[in-house]
Amino acid sequence: MATVKQPSSLQHELDAAEQHLAEVAPAEAIQTINGGIAGLIASGIADQSLKVGDRAPDFTLPNAAGGTLTLSEVLRAGPVILVFYRGEWCPYCNLQLRSYQRALAAFKTYNATLIAISPQTPDNSLTTLEQKNLEFPVLSDAGSRVARQYRLAYQVDRGVLETLRGLGIDLSIYNGDEAGELPLTGTFIIDRNSVIRWAAVEADFRRRPDPSDVVAALAAITPS
Repeated sequence: MATVKQPSSLQHELDAAEQHLAEVAPAEAIQTINGGIAGLIASGIADQSLKVGDRAPDFTLPNAAGGTLTLSEVLRAGPVILVFYRGEWCPYCNLQLRSYQRALAAFKTYNATLIAISPQTPDNSLTTLEQKNLEFPVLSDAGSRVARQYRLAYQVDRGVLETLRGLGIDLSIYNGDEAGELPLTGTFIIDRNSVIRWAAVEADFRRRPDPSDVVAALAAITPS
């Protein structure tokens, strides 16, 4: 395979975003959100997600353009990089999506297709697609049905929900329901046989796999 230059560290950008938010957001809000993260980590929920070797559940979801996409159909062309993110409102998610957009050429070197999924409505997914100039499918998982199949969905703590509303982020508007659910940060590489070959799931949404890690995983599973 040809060598493609990798972008700078995504985690460096995420850390900078965390520092900025700590400077501009109310201290009480940061404390509540951090408490929610600590609770998720302590619960061990990330360990319950699908693992390498598991079969990836198939799905059909609406895309931002008004059509639908089926995982099994995309897999006919090659491996899929499946990214679960929280929504348009999440700055960490936006950094990850932009970083992966910059890495598309590297992904395509291994004939891999990038797909992003969030629980937000198709209209909000369209906003994500257009404002970030993304060139990969952005799908809407209403009711977190697919996130639940991948064992990523969780109920957001009530205090965190109220804190987010106080910051102008109402999940009921973004997601179109009152469930108050989000997916853990999850990135999977799925091969053409629908088997998960690489997975990175985090209870701490401030931690995301770097595109270079995804490329290395693709290289490891691609026949020479």
